[in-house]
Amino acid sequence: MTQRYDIAIVGAGIAGASLAAEVAPHASVLLIEAEDQPGYHATGRSAAFWSETYGGPIIQPLTTASEGFLSNPPAAFHDRSFLHPRGSLTLADAEGEAALDAMVGQFSDTPVDLSLADRSAIEAAIPGVRPGWDKALWEPSCRDIDVAALHGAYLRAARQSGAHLKTDAALRSASRQSRLWTLDYGERAEAALLVNAAGAWADEVAARAGMRMLGIQPYRRTMIQLRVDPPALAILPLVMDARGRFYFKPEAGGRLWLSPHDEAPCPPCDCAPDEMDVARAIATLETVVDWKVEAVERKWAGLRTFAPDRLPVYGFAEPGFFWFAGQGGFGIQTAPAAAKLAASLLFELSPDPMVAAIDPAPYAAQRFMN
Repeated sequence: MTQRYDIAIVGAGIAGASLAAEVAPHASVLLIEAEDQPGYHATGRSAAFWSETYGGPIIQPLTTASEGFLSNPPAAFHDRSFLHPRGSLTLADAEGEAALDAMVGQFSDTPVDLSLADRSAIEAAIPGVRPGWDKALWEPSCRDIDVAALHGAYLRAARQSGAHLKTDAALRSASRQSRLWTLDYGERAEAALLVNAAGAWADEVAARAGMRMLGIQPYRRTMIQLRVDPPALAILPLVMDARGRFYFKPEAGGRLWLSPHDEAPCPPCDCAPDEMDVARAIATLETVVDWKVEAVERKWAGLRTFAPDRLPVYGFAEPGFFWFAGQGGFGIQTAPAAAKLAASLLFELSPDPMVAAIDPAPYAAQRFMN
């Protein structure tokens, strides 16, 4: 007998897991994942920071609204905070000062706490910073985020509320008749609503369901773990370039995580780092600090996936087919608010107080249907 569900969610990364946890107390949920473990791609390869400025001012309300839940989650959900103090400095050289000024303007009407840091403050925060980096923005609210714990807590909450997780279950096809989806993922199931939370594969899932693709595009992002001399101080802030050419942060054992902040268009796949991007990142780092790079200990790449306008896509584009995709590199830091907002749209109910002040219109899937 074919199992029937109220909602089938495709993708068990942070997007699918958070939405499953949000809706499973109110509906029967099937959560299907193509890989043998949830979160194998973008979720499991995150740089693991929470920043109110990351993603821009239209993403900021989702990030800020998520802070209370991430800092102090309900006891039944998790027994400690997912966030840990870090702070961030966005650095500018002479050519980057205009970008820094533009960033100040972008967030001037938001509650984000930003302050200018001069050369002496930069030197105190980043020992060994080279001459020429004389201006920065300090964002004290920036924190590290325990991605694995958050994702695991969402999966656990979904299962405890009755959601059925199927792994090694790539969606092969989906067809809708009489307001009911029939899904083939190696097994067969039926669902009244189909949610596309497939990340880099979101357009492929739409095509397999006979739905219009929206131009969802994955981009490769490279990360490198370095051993440096002197060892990276644990108290270093997250350091970002105003012109978007690098960011780095400390990791356990005096290691450094470094990214060239690359965005290379890439098909949905298990992507690998490009050696030129690795070399470029290290060369750029050496123009910022006088540390010696002793070894590249690890390197990896993940996919950051965007809609054409670089905003997330939440909502029904066509009857019965709900988008929860295009969350770029900010899907983890916005997960609590995004899941609650999506649940209200999915059930067509008043939004949770966490997101009641957030206008969902900029994220609506319908914006691509004209």
